[in-house]
Amino acid sequence: MSECKHYRISGRVQRVSYRATTQAKAKELGLTGWVRNLPDGRVEAMACGSEQALQAFEGWLWQGPRRAQVTDVEAAEAEPEAWHDFVVR
Repeated sequence: MSECKHYRISGRVQRVSYRATTQAKAKELGLTGWVRNLPDGRVEAMACGSEQALQAFEGWLWQGPRRAQVTDVEAAEAEPEAWHDFVVR
């Protein structure tokens, strides 16, 4: 059974291709879920997969794409959900 985590990423994370690169990284790691912009300037993501993949994903969220400047990543356990892909919302 896979685990799911909910993330809220703060900093300069909008208008820097954060969602598209997050989607690519999640797919590379075999994760399912989604990513979207929030009205307050943060990015929100939900990801499900193995514990190892989620750890690697969370580490990547702190870095983001080249133009991003991440200041915080809030991570919380989430109820497992069955997605078939990782999409940008």
